[in-house]
Amino acid sequence: MVGGCATTELAATFATPLYVFDEITLRSKCHEYRQEFGQRYPDILVIYACKAFINPALAKLFQEEGLGLDVVSAGEINIARSVASPPERVYFHGNNKTEEELRLALEWGIGRIVVDNFHELRLLGRLAEERGQVQDILLRLSPGVDPHTHRYITTGVLDSKFGFPISTGQAEEALTKAIATPSLNLVGLHFHLGSSIFEVKPYVEAIEILLRFAAEMKERHAFELGEFSPGGGFAIQYVLGSPTPSTADYAEAITSTLLDQSSKLRLSPPRLIIEPGRGIVGQAGIALYRVGGVKEIPGIRKYIFVDGGMGDNIRPALYGSKYEALVANKAGEAEAEQVTVAGRFCESGDILIKDVYLPKVEEGDILAVPACGAYSLPMASNYNASLKPPIVLVRERQAHLIRRRETYEDLIRCDLL
Repeated sequence: MVGGCATTELAATFATPLYVFDEITLRSKCHEYRQEFGQRYPDILVIYACKAFINPALAKLFQEEGLGLDVVSAGEINIARSVASPPERVYFHGNNKTEEELRLALEWGIGRIVVDNFHELRLLGRLAEERGQVQDILLRLSPGVDPHTHRYITTGVLDSKFGFPISTGQAEEALTKAIATPSLNLVGLHFHLGSSIFEVKPYVEAIEILLRFAAEMKERHAFELGEFSPGGGFAIQYVLGSPTPSTADYAEAITSTLLDQSSKLRLSPPRLIIEPGRGIVGQAGIALYRVGGVKEIPGIRKYIFVDGGMGDNIRPALYGSKYEALVANKAGEAEAEQVTVAGRFCESGDILIKDVYLPKVEEGDILAVPACGAYSLPMASNYNASLKPPIVLVRERQAHLIRRRETYEDLIRCDLL
């Protein structure tokens, strides 16, 4: 059951693969982040990182819960605009924003643009000047801190495509150029260490580095730190044996360090911007699959095949991500065998879950995979000309379709002969 709905009935109604989001979990997580950070720090803004997963229905929900949005493309900007998200609470990130995207952001009146490199700094300054406006910006800095996560999702180290490094002097150079550009108003600093960070210590270390930098810039260049963002990257628990810090743990480490260091360095406490993505949607989403064939290799492995896989969730193949699962129509039965869940796509690496214990699995069973709300659907593809799955939002025994399944006509709609 999820949101008062039986997953087997959802699978029968909407077919599989199917993604199900629980509305109460989504709203509870929004409240949790606002409460845990807000009760510890005087001025906060929680903005949802859309790259984890966004569509108009979720954008509207986050707006109702008082969250802003962290966007990284014109596409995400237009999703925000489609539900009249307040532009002043939207922050535009990315390491290679195009001229068209920046023009769109300026035209819309976006709240903040988080500048990532010198090219963008020059380009944005020119575009804002041409429009006769002054754009508020943050600089994304690289503190050189290793968050001990997968190398593909580590972003705050020195050797990264993101941000101005502090240790090379480029961060100071960027700050002075931003201050000297009349069409830009530098209001704050940002860093993002990576994704799925299971420790609080890297946040503490990075905050200390950035605040020391801010204090030096205040002394040398009269820079006043008005806003400060340690990004997001908060982990969720995917498997039983891998617990994570709580939201309260992250909030305590970040806010106490920020307050303590601001006091020591004689800085006014800046506004704190928090950017959870996975932490809000990750555990709110469940993927449902139908079991097809079963292949047993005596003494080696038993495979069960499902009707989805890397086309709708590439994370296991890309990052080695791990999940739990249960047989939805046998949820009360005891575990009986160890199996490997394989997808239907033409790749040997299309393995969703390796060596999971389940009740005896048979053709037609419904397999439920929890914690699929983040980074599964946004990276979904049409590999093997497959159709991207539908999405339903459930609450109080009601299921609302918020994205229909693609059709075969959709697959060729953009193609030309």
